[in-house]
Amino acid sequence: QVQLVESGGGLVQAGGSLRLSCAASGSIFSINVMGWYRQAPGKQRELVAQITSGGSTTYADSVKGRSTISRDNAKNTVYLHLNSLKPEDTAVYYCSSDLRQDPSRFQYRYWGQGTQVTVSS
Repeated sequence: QVQLVESGGGLVQAGGSLRLSCAASGSIFSINVMGWYRQAPGKQRELVAQITSGGSTTYADSVKGRSTISRDNAKNTVYLHLNSLKPEDTAVYYCSSDLRQDPSRFQYRYWGQGTQVTVSS
């Protein structure tokens, strides 16, 4: 059993910042890519940022330059700092982890339950 628990969402004024955290727990052998996605009402889920176990990062153009993704491999935790927030950043943010529960098993993507981020203008 694997769980991803997110925290850090909430209501923020435009121009503000916040930090999202996501901790993976349970039967985990290794974690490859950890990431953050978001889904706004009426829109498809989209990638915000992701980070590999080696620290390589990828960002969506919409958040590039005002966001930082990081991870603590010892804690199986991924973080997302978002700065200069805009109303269009309002969405439910989901963390993801591509992990193996056992060296003999395939890698699967697990998802958190989502945390709401609302940016007021």
